[in-house]
Amino acid sequence: MPLSIVEQAEQKDTECHKYCPVNKLLNLLSGPWTMYILWILQSQGAMRFGVLKHQVEGISTKVLTERLRMLETEGLIYRDYVPTVPPQVTYGLTARMKDLTEVLEQLSAIAQRWYSQEQFTQGRHTDKREDI
Repeated sequence: MPLSIVEQAEQKDTECHKYCPVNKLLNLLSGPWTMYILWILQSQGAMRFGVLKHQVEGISTKVLTERLRMLETEGLIYRDYVPTVPPQVTYGLTARMKDLTEVLEQLSAIAQRWYSQEQFTQGRHTDKREDI
């Protein structure tokens, strides 16, 4: 049975959404802990696994390992392994990730402006509605 025009349009939207570069990037970055891991590596530089785990308070070893592997697969971070006892594994940002450095810096500035204000620490947001 042929698809209706509405069904064809919905199917096309789903396919476009699935392969949309912006959607793919947002899905990658919106994963649990991902932006925070990238922000730490961007702001503090390359670091060993244990130090990174300590910096990302509350993350499990399993989740940190999964996130790092995914980011390495996507080419956003590198993994430098030195076969010593114990092994030395260092993670840092790749040149590809440098494209997002400015975005991370802007997000950091916004976060500092929004969430370091006393009104937010007391649970009140007092800004008036403004047209953008």
